[in-house]
Amino acid sequence: MDPLIKSAKEGDHLAFAMLFKENYPFLVKYLMKITMNPDIAEELAQETMAKCIQKMHLYNGQSKFSTWLISIATNAYIDQCRKQKRENKWKGQEEVYRKLKWQFESRNEEWNDALEALGKLPVDVRVPIVLKHYYGYSYDEIGTWMKISSGTVKSRVHNGILAVRRELKLGEETEGRHTRKRKTK
Repeated sequence: MDPLIKSAKEGDHLAFAMLFKENYPFLVKYLMKITMNPDIAEELAQETMAKCIQKMHLYNGQSKFSTWLISIATNAYIDQCRKQKRENKWKGQEEVYRKLKWQFESRNEEWNDALEALGKLPVDVRVPIVLKHYYGYSYDEIGTWMKISSGTVKSRVHNGILAVRRELKLGEETEGRHTRKRKTK
């Protein structure tokens, strides 16, 4: 193992600073090629070096130090892409949701709190609820269409309705009624 790397692993800050100085430009160039964005490349290079400091004790010397840094940088970039994809998906869903609400309201159709609460559910929960309670399909039919068991459909419908009730704060009233009935018996 390179003496500089060994010293850095032992906590020598000067050795780590030298490793940083040697590898940082290379790392930024690599990240520029994969991100095609200088700001993101710089941000990810800094994040990579911070992770390198935290994980230095894990470097075993089986690969070149620069290869180890590239693996850290690549994983950081992949994580950032996943996060961005989730954010974009959420933003897209919010935009579609607002448009739908506007269309309902512009045609003087009812847009109630239940629909709003339903819109906040994940798709894999919302679809079974709509198919079951708005259109009357059986759990078996829904399960076949969604390629899941009817038990999973029942569970998603049940948990989704509980979530809608919580959102609408209906559970408190229902829970209160059941509690009163039990106390009066």
